Amino acid sequence: MKNLPFIPVIIGTDINAYNMAISFHEAYGIKPILIGKQQMAFTNLSSVIERIEIYPTLSNPEKFVSILKQVATNLKPSNKKLLLVGTNDAYVRLIIENAAVLKEDYVFNYINESLMNKLQTKSNFYKFCKEYGIETPETYFYDCSGSLSFNEQLTYPVIIKPSNGIAYYNNKFEGQQKVYKVESDEAFQEVVNKITASGYQEELIIQDYIPGDDTYMWDSVLYVNSSGKTQLVTFAQVVLQEHTATAIGNYTALITRYNKEMMEKLQHFLESVGYVGFANFDIKYDTRDGKFKVFEVNIRQGRSSYYVTALGHNMAEYLVDDGIYNKEKELTFLNKDYLFTVVPKIVLRNFVENQDVLQDVNRLIKQKKWGNPLFYKNDHHLKRKLYLFVRQINYYRKYKNNKW
Repeated sequence: MKNLPFIPVIIGTDINAYNMAISFHEAYGIKPILIGKQQMAFTNLSSVIERIEIYPTLSNPEKFVSILKQVATNLKPSNKKLLLVGTNDAYVRLIIENAAVLKEDYVFNYINESLMNKLQTKSNFYKFCKEYGIETPETYFYDCSGSLSFNEQLTYPVIIKPSNGIAYYNNKFEGQQKVYKVESDEAFQEVVNKITASGYQEELIIQDYIPGDDTYMWDSVLYVNSSGKTQLVTFAQVVLQEHTATAIGNYTALITRYNKEMMEKLQHFLESVGYVGFANFDIKYDTRDGKFKVFEVNIRQGRSSYYVTALGHNMAEYLVDDGIYNKEKELTFLNKDYLFTVVPKIVLRNFVENQDVLQDVNRLIKQKKWGNPLFYKNDHHLKRKLYLFVRQINYYRKYKNNKW
């Protein structure tokens, strides 16, 4: 590794982990170490990763700390600071829950456990939003434990999704989806019965369906340093999201936009609640009242947040300048044009229905203001490139055969 005073240790092996790995490589020429519970093709064989250590029990709360302690012990001879980066909700939760003991070996910037629980429990989160003037969809909660009755009169269609995603995916069942859109009382009851039969005992979110295709979805990434000062705010319009039942909500293409009013509103919200670290908001624009409505905030960078790095505000640098060098950065409201995509151009041109957005897609491609991070120019492994090529072909089939 290069002679730097830190080693990045990224927890995860998915696309988010890859985007963070190439952010570190791009900024510092450094190859991070990845810790995961299984090999994934996004990161496997990458030439910009030092190594991937696989621990099948990594997500087990009783094993997590001991595994990370062992990783730290193995890296101690380097006498460098270990910068810890989580890449999904489960890992970030485990880092936060064990922050006191992990800080003996690692540097990281996450909120405390109390605030995490307030933000990740949707009923609390929506109360927070209301308090700080942030609009949310009309929302009800269904108690799967059966201790509370549900007597709301619903206007269909509605969206059903778990309030606790970690608990939900710990109770696997056939036909399990990330999000359900239902059109009737019968369909509502069928979904609820299926989820409760799986053993899931937490709340379900029952939410008004906001009309509009993928391009009505919006994304915002913020970074608040360890002193509670916001250093970065972005805003982006979704071009496409995944259309398979298990992956709805994962964005595959975005165009950066600028909306100072909304960006400042999100900044003030995070600063008011005492937030630190990366935050990633999921938002949808409601044409019925002309308002942006926030669905949730992820306590980390998202899998499509790489557009931040691509526009010269490297995500790894925010973590390093804050956690390693204690360096201040000016507040940036990002206002540059860029098309982020992990799907090929043919998918964008064939499956983006919004003609105004499609016009912008074609303009940005023509101006060469676009990129796909999976094809990072300094990652040279031939077998990995072959896998990615096949994946690009499969994306066309996926969009052709699935419609959300």
